[in-house]
Amino acid sequence: MSDALTLPAEARERAGKGASRQLRREGRVPAVIYGGKEEPTLIHVEEKELVKQLMTGHFMNSIVEIELGGKKLRTLPKDVALHPVNDRPEHVDFLRLSKNAKVEVSVPVVFTNEEASPGLKKGGVLNVVRHELELVCEADKIPSEIEIDVTGKEVGDSIHISEVKLPTGSESAITDRDFTIATLVAPSALKKAEGDTTQADGETEVTEQNAETVEGEAEQSDD
Repeated sequence: MSDALTLPAEARERAGKGASRQLRREGRVPAVIYGGKEEPTLIHVEEKELVKQLMTGHFMNSIVEIELGGKKLRTLPKDVALHPVNDRPEHVDFLRLSKNAKVEVSVPVVFTNEEASPGLKKGGVLNVVRHELELVCEADKIPSEIEIDVTGKEVGDSIHISEVKLPTGSESAITDRDFTIATLVAPSALKKAEGDTTQADGETEVTEQNAETVEGEAEQSDD
């Protein structure tokens, strides 16, 4: 499970763009806690501490205990708005977690025992289709990652969600199909796929150039 994080916060007295800009100038980031059949709670947190937690790499699928007014509120980060130029955090949305709550999260996939895959030993390539899995988890049992064992996998094999043993308290958010997570392909097949993409791009470019030429000739004719 992802480690629980603790984030000190203070209540926001005023909402609005002007108040938010003032907070950012003071090194604070405006945020809101919502959900749990309660009114939204406006807060602000220290930017440096928030950035530190964002850098852990698992902030978005961790329980964050927000310390506010002597109380701890269990939350799950749902959205972090970043500045389009400098990537500084500008606003954070936290979902308030009630007891026994279930939440939908994106959990990274990690492949193990690659040395025990005959296909990879022969020079095959693991083509990862999904780097993350959308899971519905019990709030206190959110996994930090999902391990997928590739032992015995040969070139041409595929790994589907039905093969993955998910941790207790977790289930796939996608239930209408047995989707592919990764395939084992020969290097030549991968190169061919990349070549087809490049060729298609080239054909599109030539088509566009031809269209421009015809259009130019038409303009000259009009003149």
